[in-house]
Amino acid sequence: MAMAVSNGGGSGRRRGRRRGGANKPMSEINVTPMVDVMLVLLIIFMVAAPLMTVGVPIDLPKTAAKQLNTEQKPVIISVTDAGAIFLGDEPTTLAALADQLSGLGIDAANDRINVRGDGAASYGSVMQVMGALSGAGYSRIGLVTEQQQDN
Repeated sequence: MAMAVSNGGGSGRRRGRRRGGANKPMSEINVTPMVDVMLVLLIIFMVAAPLMTVGVPIDLPKTAAKQLNTEQKPVIISVTDAGAIFLGDEPTTLAALADQLSGLGIDAANDRINVRGDGAASYGSVMQVMGALSGAGYSRIGLVTEQQQDN
């Protein structure tokens, strides 16, 4: 027994073909993948943003002082409980601190410098850093603390 295969018509054209528009590009944009990517990026940045602070772990003292509103990002100098000094994330010495600040292009009259002193650091080591900065001509020096939680 032989089977015959029919192609559905004698004209050779395919059945079910739409007229005038089957080969046109789709004009709508599917935004679902874009929204998915944006949500994933939002979650990544929400998790990563708190980790982007200065990398030197310091236990800051708590005060009732209010936060200052500044337009520009200040230079951060950290003093650990062992007395080590960091400019940003890089370790430095007290003698080289002023030279490194001037090498970064920090303006002594206009740029703000924040000193983060660990709560267990000696008062003298934090004051030595502030004295070295003041002696080098930097006048806009601030101390960084954590805000005290109201219980």
